[in-house]
Amino acid sequence: MRSIKVHDRAREDIRSFPKAVKKDIGELLFKLQLGVLLGMPESRPMPSLHPGAHELRIRDSGGIYRVFYYLKCEAGILVFHAFTKKTQKTRLSEIMLGRKRLKEML
Repeated sequence: MRSIKVHDRAREDIRSFPKAVKKDIGELLFKLQLGVLLGMPESRPMPSLHPGAHELRIRDSGGIYRVFYYLKCEAGILVFHAFTKKTQKTRLSEIMLGRKRLKEML
């Protein structure tokens, strides 16, 4: 089973999410640890961030939540950004922050 490394700020953001959302994120990350390749609607590639980057996609009655992760690291699965999505399109500021945090972890 692969290990998971979480950026400190991403961990804080995930902890602020509703309990049901945190449960869904945990279940999806566990599947990734087991080697399951997730697809739509749970996950999608995010090449605009970095080749090999993906986003977990969680929706509940309170909103839309995203968690950026990276699989192509020998150290394990890198979870580097999490946020609540407010618009249909992911804001450029979230993408730029995601790039910065992934670079910090790599």
